[in-house]
This record gives sequence, C-alpha cells and structure tokens, in this order.
Amino acid sequence: MAINVNQVYSTVLTILNKEQRGYITPDEFNKISTQSQLEIFEQYFEDLNQQLRVPQADVDYSDRIENIDERIAIFKTFGNATYDNTTTPTNPFWNLPAIDSYGNTILYSGVEPTNPPFPSTTVSFYRLGTITYNYLGIPTEIQRLQRSDYYQIQKSPLTKATNSFPNYLYENNKLYISPSTIVSAGDITVDFVRKPRNVVWGYSLGQVGQYIYDPATSQNFELSESEQTALIIKILLYAGVVIKDPQLIQVAAAEEQATEINQKS
Repeated sequence: MAINVNQVYSTVLTILNKEQRGYITPDEFNKISTQSQLEIFEQYFEDLNQQLRVPQADVDYSDRIENIDERIAIFKTFGNATYDNTTTPTNPFWNLPAIDSYGNTILYSGVEPTNPPFPSTTVSFYRLGTITYNYLGIPTEIQRLQRSDYYQIQKSPLTKATNSFPNYLYENNKLYISPSTIVSAGDITVDFVRKPRNVVWGYSLGQVGQYIYDPATSQNFELSESEQTALIIKILLYAGVVIKDPQLIQVAAAEEQATEINQKS
C-alpha cells in the first residue's frame, strides 16, 4: 500500500510543533515531499548498481537484489511502440509508447501537469527497460547495442540481426530496430520504469483561513510503506532548511544517515 500523505504531513507537523521548531505550509510540504520521494526512488538504482558489483558468492546477494527490485517494481509499466517510416523514410524508427498498459499518458519531458486530475492519468518516463518483439506469437527480447556496434554488426551476414535474434539502438527517445522487416503495429513492447507522481496534500480554506485536508485532490506517496520513517526524516531535513533551523537539519541528517546504514546492513 501507498504511504498516506495526510499521515506524513500530520506527523511532520507534530514533530515540528513538539520541538517548537516552526511550521511549513502545505505548498512547502508538497514541494519538499516530492523531492524527498524522488531522492529515495533514485537511490534504489544506485543501490542496485552497487549490489550488482558485489561478488555473487555472498549468501545474502540474491535477497538484497530481490529487495531492491521489489521496491522498483511499483514503478514498472509497459506499452506498445509505434512504427514511423514517414519522418525520415531512409531511416525509419519506432516511437516509444504514448500510453502505457494502464491507460496513462506517458510524459517524456519529465514535467507533470500543474493541476492533474486525481488520481493522475499521466506518468513520467524515467528509465528504459526490456524491449520485446512478438515473433510468431512468442515474446523475444531484443538486444540493445551501442551506435558503433549497431551499424557494424549489420555489415556481416554472419552477425546481422534476424527475426529470431533482433537488436536495437536507442537514441533521443527513439528505437532503431533491426532487421528492417519488423514493422507491424503491436509487435514491439516497451517495458520501462516511471517516476513517482508528485506528492500533493490537497486542501481547501476554512472560514478563518485554516487548511482543511481534501483527500479528493491529494496524491499519496507511491513508495513502499517500509520507507515511511526514512521519508519523514528526509522531509524534516528539508523542513529545517525552509524554516532556517540548523539544529533540526543536523538532527535530521544524523537520523537519515543512521537509517540508511541500518537498511543497507
């Protein structure tokens, strides 16, 4: 389940009030919460790369990889690429999906709409995953190549791509797929990782100007519930910057470091 945005905001305000540290507005909370969630999300990939460099003889290796992958899996989705042989007829390509398998519009600019509907019907592309080709009804993974290898390998009849062993080049959000006989709509499926949606603690104003929580215009955190403590600590760290409290920054930073060490151990 997702982490409830109202619960986190209430916890943050309670801690700040208890310690008489100050106050952050809903708009300030939304900005620093979105940033905090994104930082934790991006740390998954750094942790994964680090674990992949660990010798696989480590008995806990597979468990750590699986744990990180489960946290990333929340953000995995897929859609169908579309063939384009009109923009550059001599060098046709495939466009990445415009809509994912859940009906969400995919944004490649990385910018969320200012006031999205709730729940949001857009997702922001983050990282390309596996590309598969539906060959004779069987999904076949397509090998990704760098530019120099992609063009070089096509020159030899022994190494050039075939329908059984296709390959692709990924540049500027476009897929150049070989062999060129792969052109049918629906043949290419793109797996990718999306970014977490922007956090929103929605509200209306009461009669005396107080903020009243509105779940209908709110967007919860999308991280695993196991991240709630780390998330609150990181938000408090940024809250210390907003309200200019050096001591709060120091305490939150120490707690954040302790939490990271505990998770990695």
